[in-house]
Amino acid sequence: MDDRTHHPAQAPGAGARAGVLGAALAGVLAFALASGSWQWFSTYIGATLLAILLSSTRPPTRAAGTAAGHARGLAAYALVVGLCVALALAPAMQRWSWLFPMPGTRRACTHLGDYARLRAQAGLADLAGHDGAALAAAQDDQARRAVAECLSATTTLWLPVYALGAALLTALAVHLLDRRP
Repeated sequence: MDDRTHHPAQAPGAGARAGVLGAALAGVLAFALASGSWQWFSTYIGATLLAILLSSTRPPTRAAGTAAGHARGLAAYALVVGLCVALALAPAMQRWSWLFPMPGTRRACTHLGDYARLRAQAGLADLAGHDGAALAAAQDDQARRAVAECLSATTTLWLPVYALGAALLTALAVHLLDRRP
């Protein structure tokens, strides 16, 4: 007797649900483990998760008599796509004002950078006479870190809005494509 005949049949769509669940879990872990400034590796992770999701799963299609099941599947699929997109966009949002315009916050973060520069100067005042270039480098480093952390915190606060927007656009696109004759 062949061992392959004893395995239970996999439920239809179980692989797709596993792919959506796996991508969602990976995205949540990436967000949870992220600390400090959003780095470009986040873009790689988000794009990779999105590629895995889009290549291994299909968007849910409307089947006769399963409107509630379709809505749940579409919501899960769209939210995971939104999570992956937000993860991929986070570093760009933090760095590029045209993608994430927040002029008041950007100005406030710049002021925090100026404050960090002054704190570095005060902390290293004894050494200023010895090596002005080292003091300037330390000031620049502290200012850059303070600005990056400030922008990162603001970006993280707004990421769910971008993720939800991407999820809504995904759900709309899937819905419209599913209605095509």
